[in-house]
Amino acid sequence: MHRTTYPRDLAGHLDGPPRRRPPRLPRTQTRPAAPARGRPTSGLSGRIGRVPSHRDTTATLAGAYPFLAEGGLGPDGVLVGQDVHSGGGFVYDPWVLYRRGIITAPNVVLAGIVGAGKSALAKSLYTRSMAFGVRVYVPGDPKGEHTPVARAVGGRAITLGPGLPARLNPLDDGHRPTGTTDIEWAATVTARRRDLLGALAETVLARPLTPLEHTAVDHALAAAVHHAGTPTLPHVVDRILAPDTDDQRLAEDGRLVGHALRRLVAGDLQGLFDGPSTEAFDPTLPMLSLDLSRVQGNATLLSVLMTCGSAWMESALADPDGGRRWVIYDEAWRLMSHPPLLRRMDAQWRLARHLGIANMLVFHKLTDLDTVGDHGSAMRALATSLLANTETRIIYRQHHDQLGPTASALGLTRTEQDLLPKLATGQGLWRIADRSYLVQHQLHPAEADLFDTTTRMHAT
Repeated sequence: MHRTTYPRDLAGHLDGPPRRRPPRLPRTQTRPAAPARGRPTSGLSGRIGRVPSHRDTTATLAGAYPFLAEGGLGPDGVLVGQDVHSGGGFVYDPWVLYRRGIITAPNVVLAGIVGAGKSALAKSLYTRSMAFGVRVYVPGDPKGEHTPVARAVGGRAITLGPGLPARLNPLDDGHRPTGTTDIEWAATVTARRRDLLGALAETVLARPLTPLEHTAVDHALAAAVHHAGTPTLPHVVDRILAPDTDDQRLAEDGRLVGHALRRLVAGDLQGLFDGPSTEAFDPTLPMLSLDLSRVQGNATLLSVLMTCGSAWMESALADPDGGRRWVIYDEAWRLMSHPPLLRRMDAQWRLARHLGIANMLVFHKLTDLDTVGDHGSAMRALATSLLANTETRIIYRQHHDQLGPTASALGLTRTEQDLLPKLATGQGLWRIADRSYLVQHQLHPAEADLFDTTTRMHAT
């Protein structure tokens, strides 16, 4: 039996047997109008028209659809995982990108809900960077998550808390940068001590110091240095409450400041900062972390510890020969509510290029910045500037109610915004300058065990 096959049109319909061409109409007659789209075509097969092609660069097309397969950020740096869309490896290094002119600031913001994998990403970024000579400082670890990492890489974790043997004197001279003259070093140490004492007093008093109170602190600090060389907080407190002068007005001006600082040496923080340091700062260690997990539940005390810890590390950060360093601020939402500490963080963000450091701010959601100070306040402006001075923004899974604020803060496209609630564990949207990547973070089994933060939940 012979079977006749007919060609198909562009839509896949059978054309059927050949049709005769309709007769040509005289000029006085007109052909009936073609049926409207969607109506019966009386046996005529519908044809799909061709759409004209469009060519452009990936940089231009990325404005409409950001996830175009490309070469990534290059091969130099730390392997993070896989670019989900291109299938290639994704490599990141803020210092390399800065040298290449892709970013103008090496700071990083990392946000994601609990269990999304942001903590593992932070730890793998800084531990893998150590192979390239990068050191790591954690000036305050509220939950103690970085302590096992520091010990595993040959670094040091100093655990601070009431009743523990470790003690730090935040008024130590600190690490002296190479090439600093005696006059320069003396001025630097004095300025740091004065700034620290003012920040500690403001934190405890929950208000700025008056000019008279600043004068009382300056006189007490100068007297303590004159008598002890390297002063401690008790030396300063004693001379604020009982100045080495017959001017009784100075004692009255500094009375509230003296009692605020006395809390650090005779109150609930007694034993932490009231004597010479039992720990020495070693800038050659691959990692140094201050474990503050023993002072959970008191935001003011945590801020005081963070302020002292930051001051203790600042001299090493200022060393021009210190090399490249990560500075990790974990659980940042706890810290930014205190103006003195927020100002110190802002200064480090702005000086990152000069200091050769990359700051990493880790928190849950970008709306945490909205809880800092009142709308239009100086504190809110400082918190917002941390994001403005950061060109690497890594966003892990977010709840639906956070999509609008997150998209607005980062200028996300609709495509990027729709991805956030669907991201799997370990997947993140990386916004680097004006480029976007969807990256699956990959861990070695040994890293997964070391970075695990759910041990207590799995304990029997």
